[in-house]
Amino acid sequence: MSVEKLDTNKNVKRPTREEAEAAVEVLLRWAGDNPERSGLLETPARYVRAFEEFFQGYQMDAKAELQKTFDDIEDYDDIVLVRDIDFVSHCEHHIAPIIGKAHVAYWPDQKVVGISKLARIVDIYARRLTSQENMTRDIASVITEEIQAKGCAVYISADHQCMSIRGVHKPNSSTVTTNFTGVFKEDAEIRQRFLELIR
Repeated sequence: MSVEKLDTNKNVKRPTREEAEAAVEVLLRWAGDNPERSGLLETPARYVRAFEEFFQGYQMDAKAELQKTFDDIEDYDDIVLVRDIDFVSHCEHHIAPIIGKAHVAYWPDQKVVGISKLARIVDIYARRLTSQENMTRDIASVITEEIQAKGCAVYISADHQCMSIRGVHKPNSSTVTTNFTGVFKEDAEIRQRFLELIR
């Protein structure tokens, strides 16, 4: 099930800010510290505010971002690519940061979107608890479907801190995922052009 489909489930009761802050206090105590000491007094409130920022993608709609297109760009029939889109996400298994870069391309048919929208789509999916595989797929799917692109290509390379600072402790590792739709999936030459353009 894609993240976008999960957005339609509004039946989940969201805790209050006070309940969220109390939960952070519990975690601080569980870690072995005292949330009443001076250095930690405001930590629960700060942590909840940080969570709001980290996960604001849940309050954003990727499909809505792609509704505005440019009518003044005519007869463009080739790759549109935005490279090196920095992002920070969080792994849904450990809530540990995923820090990386995304390269997003599409081949327009009738609709051309602003290039900033491609970066915004990356942010929307990054600012949710996710896996890199799902994030890669969801970005490609929403762009392909919403603007009826001839195809989309997404390449993400990232450091997963769930394995670089904990677990197997491999700080120099990186994870690469790709997703190709339409012409990028069907035409090896177009796919190769994309890969060369992001190098």
